[in-house]
Amino acid sequence: MAERDPRRIGTAAVDHRSRRMSFASAKGWLTTLGTATARPVAFAIFMLYSIAWIAFGNGLEWHSFATLATWGMTLLIQRAEHRDTQAIHAKLDELLKASGHPHLMEVDDEDAEEVEQERERVRRNR
Repeated sequence: MAERDPRRIGTAAVDHRSRRMSFASAKGWLTTLGTATARPVAFAIFMLYSIAWIAFGNGLEWHSFATLATWGMTLLIQRAEHRDTQAIHAKLDELLKASGHPHLMEVDDEDAEEVEQERERVRRNR
């Protein structure tokens, strides 16, 4: 039976860790992108893009109008959802402070997957 090369095992572990870290940074980037679409500057970019599409494209045909309307409504929905989420978080933060559990406010800094894992762990330990 062949022996394992310890250098190779260590390299595999490092590769696995670096892949996991790059995936984690991608998740952070996606979260940042999602938050950015809720900002007013996203509407400005949308308007400039819409004007350029109409001016340099085929005008305002039905498929162009449908695409732009869908994109605009998506931005409006994202903005409303972000506003509502921020209001709920502010209220929950105040309730957590008042109840003596301020450490739970740090959950916002974790990825959704980490929060789900923590909730599952708490459920199992009940």
